[in-house]
Amino acid sequence: MSLDWNDLQYFLSVARTGRLTEAARRLGTDHATVSRRVKALETALAARLFERSPRGYALTEAGERLLVHAERMESSAARMQSEIAGENMALGGAVRLGAPDGFGSYFLAPRIGTLTRQYPGLDLQIVAMPRVFSLSKREADIAIGFHRPTEGRLVSRKLTDYRLHLYASRSYLACHDPIESRDDLAGHLVIGYIPDLIFAPELDYLPQVSPQIKPRLTSTNLIAQMRATAAGTGLCVLPDFMAVENADLRPVLPNQIDIVRTFWLVLHADLRDTARVRAVADFIAAETEAAKALFLPETVPGAVPTVRPDPA
Repeated sequence: MSLDWNDLQYFLSVARTGRLTEAARRLGTDHATVSRRVKALETALAARLFERSPRGYALTEAGERLLVHAERMESSAARMQSEIAGENMALGGAVRLGAPDGFGSYFLAPRIGTLTRQYPGLDLQIVAMPRVFSLSKREADIAIGFHRPTEGRLVSRKLTDYRLHLYASRSYLACHDPIESRDDLAGHLVIGYIPDLIFAPELDYLPQVSPQIKPRLTSTNLIAQMRATAAGTGLCVLPDFMAVENADLRPVLPNQIDIVRTFWLVLHADLRDTARVRAVADFIAAETEAAKALFLPETVPGAVPTVRPDPA
């Protein structure tokens, strides 16, 4: 039986998702079709590609070997489209971007319309979630992360450093004891990430603020933390580029608590020369560079200027 190259698409989808139903959803078909095409591929290769169990589909040794070849073919096909079909055609198609909720929702989403108007054929997908995206499993074509990866066939570029400060609403500060030093923080409600669900060590801010405080209200979602802070619930470490959008937020101890983190743009080496992926990556880098003052402001958003007495 000759091998049907189209069956490799079904194989890749099952290998990356581990389930027929999810693979079928991604491919826009039904699970029976996916199962039939995978079985046809196994017959053509005279090899068992998956171990089937109630937990899903796991690659066998033969499946692992095939995965390497199938991904190379997938990458070659993408490059072929980019190089031969022409730049305009190559810019038609889907690009999935995985980003932290703050960067994806607050910074990128309001700006991405420029790119959609420039390339009407692009289908842009922003997955703004607090998680690490696996580019090798094609969970995203481009990922925004907090550190530069050192393993895998990935390429990266630094987007920007950005600052974070401790914030509270004006109403909260008006109704609670004044905060004049880090020692005063122990008597206040602190908002933060759920400790055992922090997906990146760079997000574990509170030990840097004070080892004596523990969050009493926690969430995996930074936007939820910010909304709770703006509602007067407590204190929270927030990026300045998000806090600037809420005029009611005020920095707490801005001269003592000043945290710096970094955004990195990461993509799979096989996709870096694909025109549509390159166009999106270059757009994100250009927009971030143009907004450097937003990520690294000279003055902390919401800070109340110090009024010095007239020496006369």
